[in-house]
Amino acid sequence: MDKTITIYHGSEKIIKKPVFGEGRRHNDFGPGFYCTASEALAKEWAVSALNDGYANCYSLDTEYLNVLNLNSPEYTILNWITVLVEHRVFPVKTPVAGRAKRYLLDNFSVNVNAFDIVTGYRADDSYFDYAESFLNNGISVEQLARAMHIGKPGEQIVIKSEYAFSKLEYRGYNTAAKGQYYELRKSRDSEANRMYFEMLSEDDDGLYIRDIVRGAIKNDDLRIPRNVSD
Repeated sequence: MDKTITIYHGSEKIIKKPVFGEGRRHNDFGPGFYCTASEALAKEWAVSALNDGYANCYSLDTEYLNVLNLNSPEYTILNWITVLVEHRVFPVKTPVAGRAKRYLLDNFSVNVNAFDIVTGYRADDSYFDYAESFLNNGISVEQLARAMHIGKPGEQIVIKSEYAFSKLEYRGYNTAAKGQYYELRKSRDSEANRMYFEMLSEDDDGLYIRDIVRGAIKNDDLRIPRNVSD
């Protein structure tokens, strides 16, 4: 069975040879080469308000690679947010957020650096704000799980290990026009915000982070949503 997949990396540059160890340290899942299986999403991520971009295309032979899929039923939304808390810069402005961060790291951490590839939600723009709101006890864990599906932010595929980098094969690129794809990204973000605030107007008696910490709730609690992709 062929285990080769096609993935795309959105950038303002053409990247023929991704380099292991380069890139920002504070991305969602730490250092790595961030891609997606969707060329359209890669084009949205590639552009800015001022510049066109490129959807760089690669093939990746996944045979013998150790893959962590954070969107599999094995993991919960709290595993995902803990990985995010561990790698992104979260401003801890309240005692609730400080206790929440410590509890998540102690009980829901996943060592993403032990894998060649990591897949999971992308916490872009509004979605990062939703995660921060949960950490500050502003939304329940059920609302957080729902929020990660509104607007369909898509999954990201992150190349983590040097071995996985060696399995990447460059296949070319397609241009992403800022006039088209920046507007699509803004529209997606606006729609996600609209749906999010609509969700907040509903009554909710679910589990909040303060309840999770006080109740010493762990990953096996059936009230915590699993990360099952659409």
